[in-house]
Amino acid sequence: MSVSLYGSGQTVLQVVSATTTNSGGYVSTTSTSFVSTGFSVTITPQSTSSKIYLLCHGTFESNNSNNRLTIYRGGTNLGSSTGMTQTNAVNYWVSSCMSYLDSPATTSATTYTVYFNNSGGSGTSYFGGDGNQLCITAFEISGA
Repeated sequence: MSVSLYGSGQTVLQVVSATTTNSGGYVSTTSTSFVSTGFSVTITPQSTSSKIYLLCHGTFESNNSNNRLTIYRGGTNLGSSTGMTQTNAVNYWVSSCMSYLDSPATTSATTYTVYFNNSGGSGTSYFGGDGNQLCITAFEISGA
């Protein structure tokens, strides 16, 4: 089944989503380099011309106020060296969302993984705790 995108001539060919609720569990880092959260979604595009639209929601907490979040496709950081979003949560959990339109140019299974870092360089940053739901969704969109 495909869904047409009004006025664009494109359709959503498939949707793959991964969700989890970490009841008090989290991933932590003190690194200024991006580290994997272990939270990912895998999609197999039907065409090399397809685009993959990614939506991600997660929670952050830190004791230094500088966290960055990004998405990797394999070993490639789609958000560049600075990531896609930054939160300034200090000692409380906050929600963070990001989206990205990727052009993987493949029909092989493609995995997108959420990464984060402690960009402030001191203290500890946390991702995915406090019993909040984490979600990453990949939409395959037909090529234009």
